[in-house]
Amino acid sequence: MIQIGNITLDMSDPLVLAALIGAAVLLLIVVLLIAALRAAGRSARASEPLAQQLGYLGQHVQGLAQGQEGLRASIQTVSDTATNGQAQLAQTVEARLAVVQQQMQDRLADNALRSQRSMTDMQERMKETLHGSSKQTTTSLTQLQERLAAIDKAQDNITKLSGDVLSLQDILSNKQTRGAFGEIQLRDIVSKALPSDSYALQHTLSNGKRADCLIDLPNPPGPIVIDSKFPLEAYEALRAADTDHALKAAVAQMKVAVKKHISDISEKYIIEGETADGALMFLPSEAVYAELHANFPDLVRAGFDARVWIVSPTTCMATLNTMRAILKDARMREQAGAIRKELSMLVQDVDRLGTRVGNLDRHFSQASKDIEDIKISADKAGKRANRLDNFDFEELEEQPVLPLKDTAAE
Repeated sequence: MIQIGNITLDMSDPLVLAALIGAAVLLLIVVLLIAALRAAGRSARASEPLAQQLGYLGQHVQGLAQGQEGLRASIQTVSDTATNGQAQLAQTVEARLAVVQQQMQDRLADNALRSQRSMTDMQERMKETLHGSSKQTTTSLTQLQERLAAIDKAQDNITKLSGDVLSLQDILSNKQTRGAFGEIQLRDIVSKALPSDSYALQHTLSNGKRADCLIDLPNPPGPIVIDSKFPLEAYEALRAADTDHALKAAVAQMKVAVKKHISDISEKYIIEGETADGALMFLPSEAVYAELHANFPDLVRAGFDARVWIVSPTTCMATLNTMRAILKDARMREQAGAIRKELSMLVQDVDRLGTRVGNLDRHFSQASKDIEDIKISADKAGKRANRLDNFDFEELEEQPVLPLKDTAAE
């Protein structure tokens, strides 16, 4: 681009390039003309042909000047056209830029509105989420507090139970207290399984021996005794044995103590004609019962031979349930006569009820027949009333009077 005053020339335009070339050629001609004029002063006289050529050259230069003037006019026209085109292009660009700017502003406003709505929705969701999380957290904390309270309560119960276990160990370490504990446990089981009039606690037999519990069963088998005492020292020594020698000694002590206890129960609580031909040895511990049946089967057989049956709290409850069934069957047999009498009276009542139902049915049948007759009479009376309502009394005066029929039968 070349700036000449207010005119801007574009070197890439062919017209401008041609004008420049022409100007350069003209300038070269002017230079040559000046040189020729200088030389003409010296050789004007020497070269007439050269003067003629210079005249021709002047004419050519004048024509070139005229062409340059036309070229300048063309360049001016092109420049004006380019200026107008640039102005129109600038206006078009500005208009398009304004439209694009307006569209961008509209889109930005729309995006801002959408963003605001999205932010509002997100805030609402965040509030709801935070509220729900807060509520869940509160619920979880409440549940956690409840569980901690339950754990604290359980811990207190465990602490209390530990104290109770220690107390239970103290109780079981003494013969008298251990016997009282066995009696209390036996009393609790018996009271839950049997009616209160079917057993007696601390019952004295004819031989002067006092039984812990006597179950009053019918013959056979007859009243049966339950003893709640047990030599627990031998079992504790067996559990505490840590050497083979101590274990053998504890096993021997266990066998001797249990056999003696079985023999004592058989001699004290099995009385011919007064009690059943067997008795029950109650063990207040399931562990002792399992130990006897697992490792001392000979003691269990010795109890069978002596008709002394060993029971634990669980098996004692099952045995007492069987006894309750026996008591129930016996009492039902005792009441069999009363039951037959009540059944006979019940049959009579049923027969009498059937007779009365039959009489009531006949009454209903008669009442139904009477109602049907009343309906028939009412229909006939209605029909006669309708005929009387439509009757012509003038014709009645001309017709003879007919005798009335007896409608009682109808």
